[in-house]
Amino acid sequence: MTADDRYKLFGVYVSQDVFDALADYLYEAAGVVDYESYFDPSESTIPEGDPGADATDRLVSDLVTEFADLYDEAAFETAREVDADAFDLAYLAAEPQTVANARERFQAAATIQAADLRTIQTAILAAYLSQATTREIDD
Repeated sequence: MTADDRYKLFGVYVSQDVFDALADYLYEAAGVVDYESYFDPSESTIPEGDPGADATDRLVSDLVTEFADLYDEAAFETAREVDADAFDLAYLAAEPQTVANARERFQAAATIQAADLRTIQTAILAAYLSQATTREIDD
């Protein structure tokens, strides 16, 4: 965490269906009712203890930890088919070093796939959210 126990806010571009799945995930995990306006993009940090920020911190930490497996499961071709104007900006909050690690992994995947970050972020988050739904069903 930063010195004052705050998460760093960062944005990812995802398809509408992934945005909706992320909103559902945050509703279930933290009671976030209106994800679209939950995080204020004019704020660069969010205090620790905020339920939505705590939930996205866990999500981003999982993404970093499981990135290789998520990469293998990601449907990059499906994400490439999304119209370039159809991506939505979704905000996530996480520990600053975790944000840096996530950005690094997304950028490396974009280089390997020769794709833009929107495609990579959509495919990886879709794979994660699909697993999160399966995990909840199994629990």
